[in-house]
Amino acid sequence: MPEVKKSAFLNKEQQEKLKDRLLKASEDNRILCSGALAIAKSLGIPPGEVGKAANKLNIKISKCQLGCF
Repeated sequence: MPEVKKSAFLNKEQQEKLKDRLLKASEDNRILCSGALAIAKSLGIPPGEVGKAANKLNIKISKCQLGCF
């Protein structure tokens, strides 16, 4: 399992992977919280970065489990 990066800044490659994952996982500009958390874990990035990227892409995160998004 990838280690979560401490830095809040993602490099271009990470940003592109995150964008691609969010676009593929979303349906009608929505993604479940569990899906967003899974993306964060699989990429080894903080969940907050997934939330920021989703906001930029106008993707709503629904059914939030932990209040992260």
